[in-house]
Amino acid sequence: MKNLVIGISGINAIDNPGPGVAVARSLKEDTDLNVTTIGLAYDAMEPGIYLDWVVDRSYLMPYPSVGGEAVVDRLLEIKARHGLDLVIPNLDSELPIYIRYAEELKSHGIAVMVPTMQQFRLRSKDQLMAAAPSFGCEAPATVVLTGPGQLDAALATLGLPLMIKGCLYEAYRADTAAAAHYYANKLAEEWGWPVLVQRIVTGEHLNVVGLGDGTGGHLGLVGLKKLSMTKLGKIQTGVTVTHPGMLAAAERFIRESRWRGPFELECIVDGDHIHLIEINPRFPAWCYLATGVGLNLPARLVRHQLGLPIFGGTDYPAGRLFIRYSYEVVADMSHFQSLVMTGADQ
Repeated sequence: MKNLVIGISGINAIDNPGPGVAVARSLKEDTDLNVTTIGLAYDAMEPGIYLDWVVDRSYLMPYPSVGGEAVVDRLLEIKARHGLDLVIPNLDSELPIYIRYAEELKSHGIAVMVPTMQQFRLRSKDQLMAAAPSFGCEAPATVVLTGPGQLDAALATLGLPLMIKGCLYEAYRADTAAAAHYYANKLAEEWGWPVLVQRIVTGEHLNVVGLGDGTGGHLGLVGLKKLSMTKLGKIQTGVTVTHPGMLAAAERFIRESRWRGPFELECIVDGDHIHLIEINPRFPAWCYLATGVGLNLPARLVRHQLGLPIFGGTDYPAGRLFIRYSYEVVADMSHFQSLVMTGADQ
């Protein structure tokens, strides 16, 4: 098979890791694909840049806030230098650009597998309460704050403790009104409005990673039970589970929405009650677990988009342990200097 060049974002493998390194690692493990991975970084200190056995080359990208045309121009520049067959965006903030410019990228020979804008809006945190029942789930009572001065009314409605969530990333538990105000202001400053205030529900923390084919079917689902989390709420350890209700909810989500591309459902399950907490419209940082139990979803995405055969079924074993760990890399300073000076690591 000819060499495939795949662009991968979200290679910020830090204490709040992006999914990109896990995606690149998965692609490298499908040796029949013969993939060259291009890291699409936003900062010269993103660790994935320096993991050269996983990420072959790296480029600095314009921030999504600059606009889609700048992103497309940069991708076309990369394609002219090295070729670029497909891009896997792994950050929520990028997706509106890739959705909007998917057809233009396709016209230049660059494939992407992303949801439609309607699907992307469906999973937004401030719409989950309305969407969850159609997938056979419940949603915790939520108040959407669209600006300052609305939190006290939300506290009166929901009570304490509760969760304060940013519109794109991050969530904090608030046990006091003072903590709620602090976290709401912090998230608004960092991510903007809206900020969500959500009643806490109890149960097992179960997640599903999957890949929708865009027609109501899927190319694989893997369930995870969180065993421990970091202070930032990220999975530290977990174990694969085959919870029938949660997997059925994921299949219904795919069928009802006709979801296209990768996704993650975050749920809290209490018996038959499946509380849908979040729908993430891309691979989660823990997606390598699916690869490790035989469902290489990033490779299946590439194969599906490029019309290549997909091997294997969708079954996976329960009881396989996932452990995240820290790792140190010593790299040549020339990589960093090249990125800062030229925007590319070589």
